[in-house]
Amino acid sequence: MRKEETIKILLRNKLSIVGLSIIVALIIIAILASVLAPYPDQALGEPNLKERLQPPSRIHPFGTDHLGRDILSRVIYGARTSLVVGFSVVLLALLIGVSLGLIAGYFGGKVDLIIMRITDIFLAFPPLLLALLIATTLGRGMLNAILALAISWWPWYTRLARGMAISVKERPYVEASRAMGISDWKIMIRHVLPNSLSPIIVQATMDMGSAILEAAALSFLGLGVQPPTPDWGLMVSEGKNYFLNYWWYPVFPGLAIFITVMAFNLLGDAVREVIDPRLRRRLL
Repeated sequence: MRKEETIKILLRNKLSIVGLSIIVALIIIAILASVLAPYPDQALGEPNLKERLQPPSRIHPFGTDHLGRDILSRVIYGARTSLVVGFSVVLLALLIGVSLGLIAGYFGGKVDLIIMRITDIFLAFPPLLLALLIATTLGRGMLNAILALAISWWPWYTRLARGMAISVKERPYVEASRAMGISDWKIMIRHVLPNSLSPIIVQATMDMGSAILEAAALSFLGLGVQPPTPDWGLMVSEGKNYFLNYWWYPVFPGLAIFITVMAFNLLGDAVREVIDPRLRRRLL
């Protein structure tokens, strides 16, 4: 699709511009966290007990937590943690799921049967419940939370990639490649994979918000990021006991989660409109 058409579709959808702007801002905040955070030492866990549980003020715009740490600083650093976890989960799930899906869809037969039966076993469990089980088995920590979420998510990409591979492998240019003696693996990489990416990219974009949300849920339950590492889900968990008297403690990291998830969902809708030919024709 031409660049002008892409820009035209994006400009028509004001919400997609909002979502993209928020995500770009979050990435900038995450990269420049050490510069933007007013109290970087407190963001990394250094206590300041003299100012514990202070309400929002000019000095502490988001207030302070039970250890006197500046919540704004921790929210800023938490953006870095959340984006790293979200991108890592989706990337790892993509690598596993898309690879298995392409193999199953392209080769078919017993290979397809074995891969899809294993996939069905994983799909029998709700993703968050399965992630909780895996995280409990692996132990606490950010890395284990990423692995738990990726393991619970790869089957969805496997089914999607398999369906696309089945559709693409029967097209004339793939048949022509086989007739020319090109190996199956080269055909998969050069033809099947590139022509299967559109729905996968849309799904991955929309899953980013869900990955961040579920990672926050694991941290909230004590199975994800561990203190003193700044993490939005962990901050909400720590602040829930203070909510009635010190509302700002859980509210600001909770708002950060809400805004981030909403932004990725808005961006996912925009990407779907750009990639889907039917929606593109309707919008142009």
